[in-house]
Amino acid sequence: MRRVYLLLLVFVLAVVSHSCTQTSTRNRIDENHFPRVILWAWERPEDLEFLDPQRFGVAFLAQTLTLRDGEVVYSPRHQPLKLPPGVKLIAVTRIESQKITREHVDLTDDLRKQLVEYIRKTLQLNNVSAVQVDFDATTSERTFYGQLLQDLRRELPDNVPLSMTALASFCVGDRWLKDLPVDEAVPMVFRMGTDSDRIKNLLTGGDFSEALCRRSFGVALDEPVSTSFDKQRRVYMFNARSWTPADVSLLEERFGH
Repeated sequence: MRRVYLLLLVFVLAVVSHSCTQTSTRNRIDENHFPRVILWAWERPEDLEFLDPQRFGVAFLAQTLTLRDGEVVYSPRHQPLKLPPGVKLIAVTRIESQKITREHVDLTDDLRKQLVEYIRKTLQLNNVSAVQVDFDATTSERTFYGQLLQDLRRELPDNVPLSMTALASFCVGDRWLKDLPVDEAVPMVFRMGTDSDRIKNLLTGGDFSEALCRRSFGVALDEPVSTSFDKQRRVYMFNARSWTPADVSLLEERFGH
């Protein structure tokens, strides 16, 4: 009887392990057939009607949520955004906390629930089919952020992609991203400060150690980076100014798109 019990336990553990592996390796961005190049459209007027929706997607800043005095201060997008019909859209939520405001914030369960609800609602915006969270969490904020993403994943429909941006340093020898329930962590390979030379040298012939960071990457139009990445890896492009057809032509030359 004991042998039967042990065999049953081994079987159950194997099933659970397989299930967890399947969850961690799932990539809903690919399942939803997002284009390989995604343009970030930040808080400025953007006219992207010239884009070919078969070749480019758009991740637009939908809202900024600032944590202050125990509350979430909501600021929606204020600038116009013009888009071509049929373009794949990702609604981006920027979260700003003490790293930006320099004010201590109590990271309570209620605060987390408010954030989840605000982010979930961006899925109701016109033609949005994925959400992305942009939060430069400090070390002390990581547990809170991880739980927020867990809660958010449960609130989103199963087929909706959940993306997060990541400081490039998060993806090099830092294991805190490992068990997050996201479809991708987009390492921002630009404006990296003191880490810039180290990470750029690594990427010349290497790659990020964290698997979630090897599905896509983010670069800036005005800060070219040389990598040895597979040409099919998804790339998010940041522009310090409003996008123009000339900027997109430059992208096509740079990435052979």
